[in-house]
Formats: sequence, structure tokens, C-alpha cells
Amino acid sequence: DSHDAHGAPLGAEEGEATRKQLGWKYGEFEVPQQVYDTFRKHAAAGAAKQAEWNKTWAAYQEKEPELAAQFKRAVLDRQLPDGWADALPKLTPDDKGKATRLHSQDCINAIASTLPEFIGGSADLAPSNMTLMKCTGDFLKGSYSERNMRFGIREFGMGAVANAISLDKTGLIPYCATFTIFSDYMRGAIRIAALSQAGTIFVTTHDSIAVGEDGPTHQPIETLPSLRLIPDLTVMRPADGNETAGAYKYAVERSKLHSRPTFMAFSRQALPNLPNSSIENVQKGAYEVVECANPTLILIGTGSEVSICVDAAKELESTGAKVRVVSMPSCEVFRDQPAIYKNALLPKHVPKMSVEAACTSGWGEFADAYVGIDVFGASAPGDTCMDKFGFNVPNVVSCAGRCLAGERGVLSNGSQGKH
Repeated sequence: DSHDAHGAPLGAEEGEATRKQLGWKYGEFEVPQQVYDTFRKHAAAGAAKQAEWNKTWAAYQEKEPELAAQFKRAVLDRQLPDGWADALPKLTPDDKGKATRLHSQDCINAIASTLPEFIGGSADLAPSNMTLMKCTGDFLKGSYSERNMRFGIREFGMGAVANAISLDKTGLIPYCATFTIFSDYMRGAIRIAALSQAGTIFVTTHDSIAVGEDGPTHQPIETLPSLRLIPDLTVMRPADGNETAGAYKYAVERSKLHSRPTFMAFSRQALPNLPNSSIENVQKGAYEVVECANPTLILIGTGSEVSICVDAAKELESTGAKVRVVSMPSCEVFRDQPAIYKNALLPKHVPKMSVEAACTSGWGEFADAYVGIDVFGASAPGDTCMDKFGFNVPNVVSCAGRCLAGERGVLSNGSQGKH
């Protein structure tokens, strides 16, 4: 009777005493014959059930050929239908901008109408996460054909259920949703999804200090940088409608075809649709939003900060600087690209500055100087928070000038918002 039994081997003597106490008369690694006999009986019963299923399946194919073909694709073959991604929205800079959580809603409903195996829901935040599928009802007792799951306020349980749906290997594509900051409550489930190779799509909204009046308790500062540390988890932070569609294309294919998880973070505030953004460019992890053949400076943004970088580049170019703006919706996807592409997009000899409304840690892999927020936010309107903590064109232009002058490291950490 000791705590040592929790983390240390029992030893031969204690092992023998345990077997004796349990009435187990066999030695170490000795399997009695009745165990083999029992399992062989199960095998015979299983073979009979398989034969019965094959008969049922053949009859179903005869009676419902269209549904049977759908079942074969989605469940038995675990493939996506040809052209499924054509249903995803495509936008131009002329289209009115809106929050990426609203673009996410458009994508979810486009996917729901195309893929009957798409199933999921929110931790009691569907009206805020914009995750309700309009073409189906609530998955409840007696309503198993519906696909909206009402998880309640239980983020970890929600993530665990979604993981189980994927790991059951039925071909279903599960998603679950909450605020980005509340992903901390299901961190264990997110980590297990990556470790266990579950194809869960983690949808989160309210991705930065632009959340506003809810204040620091709801403003994710360290959340995305810390999630990027989890092996085999892809983190996506789209900057506009096309990037959101690209993120869903990546996440659905990663779930269905590779059984791997994706974490997505969407904005509460409206964002403009960017030049050069596309579903295809998201599959590279990073790409040029503002093209420049021979840049003297490269600005790297994610999510809502990409459009700030675009506007800052215009001002910098009026001073004679040649600026390339790179959107990096996913560090992990970009990291997996060929070296020739990565080196061409982010040449080593050109100074690079990252701009992200999150902790600056981790950006040393891609940039030389960083604009971020290494302090907690504040309770104020979202636009006010972004401005006061340095996510505005004048501050990005000022920091870019310092970067061009040779300064490196953290050039803006949000501490100005505390004064």
C-alpha cells in the first residue's frame, strides 16, 4: 500500500502476491487455453455477422443505388467527391468585407450542403461562432439523421467527442467551436487530437484583442503562439474571405484524407478582401499579397493585421521603400513548402518584420523584427484596443522604418497601450 505503485514497477515479488490475491494461478505472460477458445468463438460469430452485413449491403445497393454510392464514397472508401471544393465562396477585393467568422459561416454551410458526412457544433456559442448548419437540424435522441450538435458549455468534452467521431473511422468529418480564448479549456483534447491523429476541425472566433469590451479575460494573447508549438497540429488564421475558404479546403482534406487536426481562428471585426488572396495560395501557408520583385523590406502579417500591412506598405512606398507584403495564414503549412519557394518569398538578405496581434514569441523563425502584444489587453471597443496597442498604420510604418535602419527584435510589444 504505497504511492510508489503509481509510477514504479511492482517487482516480481509484488506481482506474484497480486496474482495470488486475485486467484490467478498462471505465471507471467502465460495465457490459458480458454482465452484462445473464447476469442476464436468471437471470430466465428464475427464472420457470420460480416456475411450477414454483406448480404444487407448488396440488397441496399440494389434498392438505393444513389445513397449506396454516397455511403461507399464517404464511409467505406473515405474519399471526398470530385469538385467538392467548388462550392466554397470566392471573392474579389471589390466584394464588401466582413468578419472572417461570417466567411466561416458561409463556408460551413457550403460544405454542409455538399458533404453529408460533415457534422459538428459549438459549446453553446453557435450564434457568436456562426457555426450553425442551415440545411440540417439538431442531432438528438431520435433525430440521428441531423448534424448540428449542441455540446453545451463543456469545451473539453466537446473536443473529446469530436476526436472520438474522427477516430471511429466512419468517414465523418467533425468540427467543434468556441471562442479562441476558451480553447484553453479543451487544450488536452486538442493535444490528444494531434497525438492520436484525429481529424477534428477546431473552429474558433474572437481571435484577438479586437474582441473589445469583454476585456483581457476574453482576449487571446498567448493562445495561437502556444498552439503552434503542438506537433502535427495545423493552426490557420485567415485574413479575408478567400483565405477562410482556403483554410476550410485544407482542414476538410486534412481531416478526411489524412485524419489530422486543424485549428482555425476567425475575427469578430470586419476585414477587407485582399488582392491576390485565393484558396490556392492558402495551401502554400504564405504568399505575396502585395507583390514586389526586389523588396528592401518584407512585412509579414496574419489575420486582421494583413490589411494593416497593406496600408502601411503604401505609405512606406511613398518614402522610396520597396515593400513586399506577405500573408501567412499558417506557419505550419508554409514550413512544409519546398526550400526554393520559402527562400524566394522570404529572402534571407532582406529585412523582414512580422505584425500579429499576439505574443511575439516564435516569430524569430521567419522575421527579424516583430510587432505584437506581449501584455494583456484592455476592456474597450475593438478598434480602440487595436489602435492603443499599436496595431495601426502609423505604428507599423514607424517600426518598419526602424527595421530598415537596422533595428531587430521586438519593436512594439503593446506596452504603449498600458499608459
